[in-house]
Amino acid sequence: MSSINYVSKETLELMREELNRMKTSGRAEIATQIAEAREKGDLKENAEYDAAKEAQGLHEAKVAQLESSLANTRILDPKDIDTSKVSILSRIKVTNTTTKKSFEYQIVSEGEADIKQGKISVNSPIGKGLLGKSKGEIAEINVPNGIMKFKIDSISL
Repeated sequence: MSSINYVSKETLELMREELNRMKTSGRAEIATQIAEAREKGDLKENAEYDAAKEAQGLHEAKVAQLESSLANTRILDPKDIDTSKVSILSRIKVTNTTTKKSFEYQIVSEGEADIKQGKISVNSPIGKGLLGKSKGEIAEINVPNGIMKFKIDSISL
């Protein structure tokens, strides 16, 4: 039972391109590896053939997972997002009330999360703790080290 995954239009296009690449050139590469290994003789004792078949199985599992993910993906239009409260695709500036350090984050789907780019998952503890909060509110977030308090400085797209 998969949940709906909300993404931007650009991310959906990247997912579709990746699936297309995996189904075309990815499958062709593995078929070539299998054919080359098959030419080397007895399949019972052919480690290259076994490795190529295993790679094929893993590749097909990834294709199936991506297809399933795409089936449950919906595009979020930025014009439909309310910037009065933190929601998915919101860009927010927060200040840690303890350390007084400020951070900028964008709340994104799990597949898009990349902390180096300031993108945090809607399902992460911080993402969950910030959802639904308004500018000026203090979000108390339960993290493994205890409770962190963030003041919401701004919300935008």
